[in-house]
Amino acid sequence: MKKILSALFNHRGAVGMAKVSKEALLKDPRVVEEIKRHLWIESEKAGHSIGFDKAADDWITKFSAGWVKHYMSDKSNKSSAFKKNSK
Repeated sequence: MKKILSALFNHRGAVGMAKVSKEALLKDPRVVEEIKRHLWIESEKAGHSIGFDKAADDWITKFSAGWVKHYMSDKSNKSSAFKKNSK
């Protein structure tokens, strides 16, 4: 499974997205919120805090490719869900 995710995340042609660095992702407040949510869930499972760094690495490995594809694609950037009402 990790090989598949790695291929999706690192190969431009696989899902039609450019590679996004960990540093660039962590600058996006939406990603930080996703990681905080992941931190809470995984810490609850573990019975103790796993720490932000471990949660970030885990989230990036498991979920960032799908997140980037959904939220950073040309299609989603043009979506009315992200535009303010123009009244």
